[in-house]
Amino acid sequence: MGIRGIIRDIREFFMTRIVNRQISRDYQILDTFEAGMHLIGAEVKSIKGGRMSLAGAFVKIIGSEIYLVNAEIFPYPFARPEGYQTRRSRKLLLHKREILNLKIKMGSSNLTLVPLECYTTHGFIKLKIGLAKGKKAYEKRDELKKRDLQREIQREFRGKIK
Repeated sequence: MGIRGIIRDIREFFMTRIVNRQISRDYQILDTFEAGMHLIGAEVKSIKGGRMSLAGAFVKIIGSEIYLVNAEIFPYPFARPEGYQTRRSRKLLLHKREILNLKIKMGSSNLTLVPLECYTTHGFIKLKIGLAKGKKAYEKRDELKKRDLQREIQREFRGKIK
């Protein structure tokens, strides 16, 4: 491993990643997009510190603009808290043609936009959003059964290999 590998490992260690773990269980992701976020200074520092929650958040298109709704960015401890709203709607930065394409795809079928993860790249905070289709209850049960079966198989093999 050379110096570049070490630098890459250090960058990955300090890179902030906030993942929405519930999404893979509740939705089937069809396509992903990367969007910037319109934030104030204290929110940027708070996200870089890992103080954000995407649980219960969703993405909404209003007119020709796209917003992240119900995501919680906790207050930065060293900033003034007067009038700060943790769950306010935040504008996402996408090209207009990307927003129009998303609007067309969502209108044609029963699809929704969900936030998958928030991360930093080259000093900028990005949000990965996914075009998703909701899973039915029986699909979720089938997935749980498959995962349990796979776990049992792994458990049996673990004893035989030793």
